[in-house]
Amino acid sequence: MILVNGIPQTHIEISDRGLQYGDGLFETITIQNGKAIFLQQHIDRLTAACQRLYIPTPDPDTLRAEIKQLCQHTEHAVLKIIITRGSGGRGYRQPDTIQPTRILSLHPFPTYPDSYYQQGIIVRFCDTRLGLNPTLAGMKHLNRLEQVLARAEWNDDSVQEGIMLDINDQVIEGTMSNLFYSKNHQLYTATLTQSGIAGIIRALIMRHESVIEHSYNQAELLEADELFVCNSVIGLWPIQQLANRSFAVGSKTNYLQNWLTQQVLHDG
Repeated sequence: MILVNGIPQTHIEISDRGLQYGDGLFETITIQNGKAIFLQQHIDRLTAACQRLYIPTPDPDTLRAEIKQLCQHTEHAVLKIIITRGSGGRGYRQPDTIQPTRILSLHPFPTYPDSYYQQGIIVRFCDTRLGLNPTLAGMKHLNRLEQVLARAEWNDDSVQEGIMLDINDQVIEGTMSNLFYSKNHQLYTATLTQSGIAGIIRALIMRHESVIEHSYNQAELLEADELFVCNSVIGLWPIQQLANRSFAVGSKTNYLQNWLTQQVLHDG
């Protein structure tokens, strides 16, 4: 089922600026037993991104009501919320009166093997680089061509994720995830002031653990003791292999997996 501005339908105006220019943002949320997991955090991030893009913020109560309408009888699914600037002419200039488009769609929850969580995944470095733009850094805006091109670099089903660097060869994130590493029991992750997406699970981990944000390269990453990726759908996956280097699923990763499971249960 899809709701467009609260109405069940499957089309938008071809003049919508989300289609024309990628002028908008989105959230991807796990639905469990009819409830949106970490919904307040997603609404807060969506609100902040709308403010940064000067798009009128959707009413949170309206969003919650529409989410309930879509998801109340759903056991396990993925909810995608898209907010665009709406329709408005051919050029880049924004319309004088902005009427945002609000799209909520429900999708089947992807099935992943238990081994991804227990033994970890195989990842690769991507050739596609992330550009630098502090104005847009951290936001989950609709312009995701860098990730699309990076994900097109491999079709090998044995590789579950790609690690992306920026144009200065600094490690940033996965194509669909945030990346952490542990060295001597200290957690590290990339600084996202110039590029990347500041994920919900990333933020939860950083509030719970002592995490150092910094710039680092491939060589530094490959010297880590533990690696893992995370997002709101997969949760937390350890990395078992990257660039012919093997990694153990260590105590820090196991602890955070168990902790995150408890957070989901508490929120759900």
